[in-house]
Amino acid sequence: MAGEVENTRTVERALRLLAVVCEAGSLPMVEAARLVDLSPSTASRLLRTMTRLGFLRRDHDNSYVPGVRLIQLGAHVLSNDELIRLCQPMMNELARGSSESVYLSIRGVNDTAVYVAMAEGTSSVRHVSWIGRSFPLDGSAAGQVLLGQCGPSGFLIESDTIEPDVTAIAAPLRSDDRVLAALSLLAPTYRVGEADVQRLGRLVASRADEISRLLSTTPGDGASAPSHTH
Repeated sequence: MAGEVENTRTVERALRLLAVVCEAGSLPMVEAARLVDLSPSTASRLLRTMTRLGFLRRDHDNSYVPGVRLIQLGAHVLSNDELIRLCQPMMNELARGSSESVYLSIRGVNDTAVYVAMAEGTSSVRHVSWIGRSFPLDGSAAGQVLLGQCGPSGFLIESDTIEPDVTAIAAPLRSDDRVLAALSLLAPTYRVGEADVQRLGRLVASRADEISRLLSTTPGDGASAPSHTH
């Protein structure tokens, strides 16, 4: 029994370390150990093991970053997600029509959301991929949409909140009046005036409504919906 408890603690510690590295994108060993309240020796041992298995790797400055194995597993999971498969074609269409990057996000742990899919814009200056990155619900357009805060226009706008010089426009994806996810468009603030924002907002809301209708008529969506919330 003691060995089982110790094994469980080791797994928990490793997963906590893996989580903080992934959330930060890059962390030195000492900082990762501090964030999860582990001794440097224990953290170093666990980080080395995860690096050997390919879940992490050492960067040029000796910080730990997500490894190939982790990225492969994440891509495999996301590629098999029914919600993403349903949304991706319309996200691609919206990105082509607007020239801006489009994201799909769901509720994460605690008071966060996470980007799970994207369609990259075609403009020379565009938002780069944040797939897998978490962000706060409070203060973000997608986060507020996930909380059910969306006005009569059907979309929300936030500028310079999560990222400086970026305007986000988000609309909810619903099934049976439940918000399952948020569809959002991210554009450089300098490029979108008020008229542009309203036009893009209507486009995002229209695509979100189309996807919501599909979600409400797709067999099995009710059974899979809980996996998109935490």
